[in-house]
Amino acid sequence: MLKRQNFSAKPPDAQDEALQLALRFLSYRSRSEAEVERRLARGGYTSAIIGTTLERLRSLHYIDDETFARNWALGRIQNRGDGPKRIELELQAKGVNQAVAREVIRETFRQVDETENARKLLRKRYHGTDLSDPKAIQRAASFLQNRGYNGKTISELLHCPVEED
Repeated sequence: MLKRQNFSAKPPDAQDEALQLALRFLSYRSRSEAEVERRLARGGYTSAIIGTTLERLRSLHYIDDETFARNWALGRIQNRGDGPKRIELELQAKGVNQAVAREVIRETFRQVDETENARKLLRKRYHGTDLSDPKAIQRAASFLQNRGYNGKTISELLHCPVEED
């Protein structure tokens, strides 16, 4: 049996398809503009369609790199205890402008005590470990460095005892 075709239906519009794809992509979590752009490019859309879609998303306030970066930084600090360098690298990988990322991190860490965050992370990871042993200190320093803390903060923490709460 032959299928009837509905000739009154419009062919799908690539612009609308691109917008729908972007909205579905944004429905899972907040994204940077570059992430949305990469997703649309992977979907095979032209640069003109991608540009128009991004403009539409900006006008609807669905994408804003500064807000995205601020929320990402706060989430990483509060949920994972990450330091400024790690957060900056993650934001750059997500396509956030370096100047925007640095400003957001500067503002965010102004509100948060970086040393206290690193201390909490150290307590959680090395609970009950004797940090007077040189190997343990080296491991702890590497751990904090990998989590994005600077040498000054690491040195400050590891030269003073880490107290229990």
